[in-house]
Amino acid sequence: MRHLLSVSTMKICFFLHRQFAHIGHNLAKLLSEEYGVREFCGYVQLRSSYDFLTSQKDIMYTGLLLDEDLHEKFSSEKVDMEYLKGLERDYGIPNLFAYVAIDRILTCNQSAREYPYNTPPYSYEDTLKILQVKAKALSAFLKKEKPDALVVSQALSGTGNFLLYNMAKKMGIPVWSINMTGMKHTSVLSDHHIRFPSLEKKYRENIASNVRPEPYYSEAKKIIEDFRKTPEPYYAKLSPSEQPVKRGTQLRFLSPVNFANSISFFVKMFYRYYVTSKHRDYTMVSPLNYVRDHARRKIRNLIGARGLYDNIVEGEKFVFFPLQTEPESSLNLWAPFKTNQLEVIRQISKSLPIEYRLYVKEHPLMVQYRPRAFYKEIKKNLNVALIDPAVRGTELVERAKLLVTITGTLGLEATFLKKPVIVMGNIWYDALSFIKKCPAPEELPYLIKEQLEHPTYNEEELVHFIAALLPESAHLDFPQLWEEEMDKEKQKEGLRPLAALIAKKIGLQKFT
Repeated sequence: MRHLLSVSTMKICFFLHRQFAHIGHNLAKLLSEEYGVREFCGYVQLRSSYDFLTSQKDIMYTGLLLDEDLHEKFSSEKVDMEYLKGLERDYGIPNLFAYVAIDRILTCNQSAREYPYNTPPYSYEDTLKILQVKAKALSAFLKKEKPDALVVSQALSGTGNFLLYNMAKKMGIPVWSINMTGMKHTSVLSDHHIRFPSLEKKYRENIASNVRPEPYYSEAKKIIEDFRKTPEPYYAKLSPSEQPVKRGTQLRFLSPVNFANSISFFVKMFYRYYVTSKHRDYTMVSPLNYVRDHARRKIRNLIGARGLYDNIVEGEKFVFFPLQTEPESSLNLWAPFKTNQLEVIRQISKSLPIEYRLYVKEHPLMVQYRPRAFYKEIKKNLNVALIDPAVRGTELVERAKLLVTITGTLGLEATFLKKPVIVMGNIWYDALSFIKKCPAPEELPYLIKEQLEHPTYNEEELVHFIAALLPESAHLDFPQLWEEEMDKEKQKEGLRPLAALIAKKIGLQKFT
């Protein structure tokens, strides 16, 4: 079997996108230093990451494929419909357009532009060319490199990386996805980018045989109890107190120091773009678009959402729907037919019993980006209340009779707080029997009625579920290491538990 190959012949491929390029490289260093892996290859998203990886001397990659180089080739490509139809037969889900629909750049030109910009930058024909170019290159890359395992993060939000994932699986290459769970310091390594199959299998076996695996069972109980005592987000930056959810904090850019820093940043950006940069890659943000988008955002912040927020009414019965960040794979990939959150709100509002209202609250990360017009559309629903984003999500969960979410982390937190939950997309925790999944809008009124009138909750099942997750996970603050840690040695040290989990899954032995 491929995963039992000797250390000297093992080759691991990484998908190295954006900041994860440094995460992946540090994981490669740990796997090389501690487990003897000598060969690595990678699919790299950004040219800056590619330049770093080709200039460093710690790891000699046998092959690095740069997405931005591939993208440049589409203009000289001719659409081969027979090739694309064959590709669809081999890798369709069940069609190929699923690979386009998840790509935030192809569908709305982000991150070259800023939300809420949503105009596709390419024609239908050019989009097919891009898909074709990347599919050919990735297939050839995997056949040439012949990796024994592929490691990705759960952020499969682009045409190329989703093709890489599915092609590797079809070729029989073990694929391991690093998935954040929504629990503090807990990241899972799964052979699926959304679900955790081994977790689901193990927890059902333990329940059926009435086995309480230790120490995991006791650890799971403590995790749940600790959250109930202090219900905080798994990542501190997701808290309203850490984000500019108030108009005053959104206007800090007007202070002399911040304004001067903004001018300095723009001058450096302008110089890099027009003077030192040798490429005009499709992911690059032009200084003019940067100014245009940021100016519009700051004007929106000046206007704010004043006069639109509703008060929480003491004793009022309500269902809570938390808005999610967008565009994100948590919507585009996990719930591709629920990306229009305004329409989801309309569906829920039409499905409520007469004595209930729907409370909607913005995600803290989206407050400074979402236009006022979006909130005004929400307010057009007569039984919907828009709640101030400064209110903690868990505070609303504790007061709500039911939480409905597309794929949000608050669904798991609500479960920890013994609240009934309905999910609209695909999310790992919906394997719990008492979480209801809505497959179609027509079923939503009946699911809501069932969850309100006959809610079920099973503490023993939840504890078993989390206990089965723990052996599949690594204990580390993954979002902090990814988003904030600038010291690469500290980042490497923090990634040690994850490297150990990868080694365990692949079947590597640590040097003694």
